[in-house]
Amino acid sequence: MSGFNGAELLEEVKDWHNMIKKYQVPDTKKAIIQVINSYGIFIALWIVQFYLYNHSIFWVIGLAILNGFLLGRIFIIQHDCGHKSFFRSRSANDVIGMISSFFTFIPYKYWAANHNFHHAHNGQIEHSGVGDIECLTVEQYSQLSLVDKVKYRIYRHPLYLFTIGGFFYVAIYNRFAFLKEGVFAKVKNTVKWANVFYAIIYLGLGYLIGFEDFFVVQLVNLFFFGTYALWFFYIQHQYETVYKSSKDNWNYVVSALKGSTYYDLPFFLHWLTGNIGYHHIHHLSPAIPNYNLKACNEAFPVFEKYTNKVTFWHGFSSVFANLYDAEAGKMISFGEYRRRKKG
Repeated sequence: MSGFNGAELLEEVKDWHNMIKKYQVPDTKKAIIQVINSYGIFIALWIVQFYLYNHSIFWVIGLAILNGFLLGRIFIIQHDCGHKSFFRSRSANDVIGMISSFFTFIPYKYWAANHNFHHAHNGQIEHSGVGDIECLTVEQYSQLSLVDKVKYRIYRHPLYLFTIGGFFYVAIYNRFAFLKEGVFAKVKNTVKWANVFYAIIYLGLGYLIGFEDFFVVQLVNLFFFGTYALWFFYIQHQYETVYKSSKDNWNYVVSALKGSTYYDLPFFLHWLTGNIGYHHIHHLSPAIPNYNLKACNEAFPVFEKYTNKVTFWHGFSSVFANLYDAEAGKMISFGEYRRRKKG
C-alpha cells in the first residue's frame, strides 16, 4: 500500500498475542448481564409494539428504529457465541447462540462457520464476498459484461444496499446454504433445520398473538436490523485506504489492523451495537468477547495507531468506495473509474 510501512506495524505489535491475552478470558457475570439487559429491553419494546399496532403503525415503526438496534445487540451476542468467546462454556455459547438466532432470523451454526471463514481470509481478494460485502477490483470489474456491471452497481448502491439489501440479507439470503464444501459441509444442513425451527416458533407466536400483528411487527424490526447490520458490515471493511491483498502476500495482523476500521461512535451507539465498532481489535482476536473490546483498545493505543479511525459522520463518505485499485492500494468510486476510462 502506498505510504504504508507494514514492517513497522508488525514490529510494533510483534507481541500482540501476549498483549491481548487477558482480554480473551470470558466473564460469565458480564455475559449474563448483557443477555438480561439486551433481551429484556428488546422484549419489553416488542410487547409495546404489539400493543400499539392497533393504534398506529407509526408507533410501531418508531419503536422499530430502536428495537432494530437491540436486535443488532442480540446479534452480537449470537456472533460472539459463534466465536465461542461469550461464555467460558462451549455448550452455554451454543444454547444462547441458537436462542439469539430466533430473534435475529440468522442461522447460528452456518453463519458462524461463514463468519469464521471471513476472519481467516479478511482482505484476501480471492475470497471477497464470503462473510463480507463483495468488492471487485478494478480489473475484475472491467472484465464484466455490461449486464453484470449494472448488477454490481445496483448491488453497491447505498439506496439498495442499506434498504432492500439489508432486509433481503436477513430475511431471504440466510434461508439458504450457498457454500457447501470444505468447512461448510458439516453445517450446511443446519440451515434447513433452523428454517423449520423458525417456522414453528413464528407460526406459533402468530397464532397466539395474531398473524397480522406478529408478522408486521417482526418484519418491521427485521428491516431496521438489516439496514443497521449491512451498514456495519460495510463500514468495517469498505473505505479508501483499506488493506487488501492476494492470498500469497496476505498477512493476518496487517489485515486485522489495516483491513478493519475503528468506528468511533458515541457511547450509547457502542452499547447498542455491542462494541463491534472496535472492529480492528475484534479481527486481531475474535476470542475477545465484545464486552472486553473497548478496554483492550484503550490499553494498547498502538493498535489504534495503525487502523483507520472512522467517526459517525465521516463514515458516510465511504459509500463512494466501490472498487479496489490493486495497483494504487486503495478503493475508488465508480466516478473515478469512469474518469480514468475517458482519460
